[in-house]
Amino acid sequence: MAEPEARPASELNNGGAGDSSPIPPGLNVKQWLKGLAKAHNKGVNGTVVAGLLAGFATIVQMTLLATIIHQGLVEKVALAALTPYFLGLLATLMVRALAQGWQTTLASRCSQQVCQKVRQQLNECWQASGPVNLNQSSAGTHSREWLDHVDALHGYFARFLPQMLIATLLPLMILAFVFWLDWLAALFLLFAAPLIPLFMALVGMGAESLNQQHFQTVSRLSGQFLDKVRGLTTLQLFQQTGPAAEVLQQRSDQYRFITMKTLRVAFLSSAVLEFFSSVAIAIVAMYVGFGLLGYIDFGPAADLTLFSGLLVLLLAPEFFQPLRTLSQHYHDRASALGAGAEILSRLNSSEPTGTRVRPAPSQNSAAILVQDVSFGFGSGFGKNKLLFDRVSFSVARGQALALTGPSGGGKSTLLNMLAGFIAPQSGVITIFDKAPGQQAFGWLGQKGFLIDGTWADNLRLTAPQASDNDIAAALEQVGLGPLLAQRPDGIHSKVMEDGQGLSGGQSRRLSLARILVADYDLILLDEPTAALDAESEQHIVQTLFKLKQQGKTLVFSSHQTALLMLADRVFQVVDGRLQAAAKGGHHD
Repeated sequence: MAEPEARPASELNNGGAGDSSPIPPGLNVKQWLKGLAKAHNKGVNGTVVAGLLAGFATIVQMTLLATIIHQGLVEKVALAALTPYFLGLLATLMVRALAQGWQTTLASRCSQQVCQKVRQQLNECWQASGPVNLNQSSAGTHSREWLDHVDALHGYFARFLPQMLIATLLPLMILAFVFWLDWLAALFLLFAAPLIPLFMALVGMGAESLNQQHFQTVSRLSGQFLDKVRGLTTLQLFQQTGPAAEVLQQRSDQYRFITMKTLRVAFLSSAVLEFFSSVAIAIVAMYVGFGLLGYIDFGPAADLTLFSGLLVLLLAPEFFQPLRTLSQHYHDRASALGAGAEILSRLNSSEPTGTRVRPAPSQNSAAILVQDVSFGFGSGFGKNKLLFDRVSFSVARGQALALTGPSGGGKSTLLNMLAGFIAPQSGVITIFDKAPGQQAFGWLGQKGFLIDGTWADNLRLTAPQASDNDIAAALEQVGLGPLLAQRPDGIHSKVMEDGQGLSGGQSRRLSLARILVADYDLILLDEPTAALDAESEQHIVQTLFKLKQQGKTLVFSSHQTALLMLADRVFQVVDGRLQAAAKGGHHD
């Protein structure tokens, strides 16, 4: 995606580093999630404390309830004498409700902070990568990463992670209390408890891989759908809408199949837990029942009372409840692992090509200084892989440099390095004695960049404080004055993102006006007059000539003679080699 302007990288992300710590190489998704949890352990621990408080209130509640029933049925205590117990029961219910509300609030706040942190990491990663690397993935994939993938982490930090700690500590609290009441009943609970995490882990291994497939599938589907919608006109012209719809249907069926398979595994996990917890509770109930009837006289069974037996029965479901809740949230862990793998893959693979080297302070008067720069695509770093090999040149302030040559020779790559969109593998580039991208500059790509809004909205992207007169003057300067006069709303006329209502040349000129109103010292242009009509080409050439007269530094690639004549110097770029050429495009 070519952008019509650029902001300094220091303003965007501190020169590519950003505020977040860099992601260590080789970090797996579990370690990454653990690191996020550690960075926000205050919120996680607060959620756990609130959950344990609610669990403690539950123990007190069940104790008061068993006491009321025992006192009323066995001890025949008057109802009035039980009033303190009833008041205590109501107070405990209120404490439990408040603790649960506090737990939900803290969990949501912690998850929100984590999601904000991850989105910050993604934002910094995209900024550091630059538009060249970002173009390798579709906008649909990026939007899925930003929205759905990050939102999939919510359940892990808000529900699963705190519940995992609660499911460890709260059953131990209940087990210790039941041991005090009846150690034999506590043993039944103790023996049944390990079976649940064991089977949950076995089921979870399959759920983890399925969720990763789920997120990969939906990312591909989003990208393909967006690509098909954007290219709908082209598909219609070549009568390929039918095959395109069939491909989308096949991908949708694959996504549906993966989704249903993931749900089956999630339901299986819950069913396993319900089965074992129900069996364990039934065994405890049988023990208490036969003990109260006198059929069991082993150990503490002979000392069972309605109070102790009923309290054990009331606490048995509460002993398994944290594990049951954990099982319900276990798919949140699988979803987070699947989404986290996609996010971490982006964070690890979106590093800009090459190594950014900060230039040493220099007193050189050149606006652009390129020293021994080498750059190549691919994983190798041999000469056969290099596009540019130890290239050096400089551009003085106020000069215009033209890059010409055959397509694929490296003109756009060189412009992208000057813009800071990609970094050289060796050598140093300075722009006004700073690293590329550290100072604001104008950028006009081969496609105009527009947003859905008004003409004024599009120009104020680079100059938010620009007045209406400044905007109108910039539009007049690029030859859009007559067209603007035909619009009833003037600079407040609507323009669509795809430039609907404007020709290709008019869209390009509108993008150039955005650069004019921002008053940049350096302007980079990639084929500014390519595929334009004669009128638009003439207006762009005239505008660039005026900018050169104003002392702006221009670097552009072009094959047009009119633009080459405008340049002070012309380089012919052929297979990564720069050769000085005459303004007509021939060798000196």
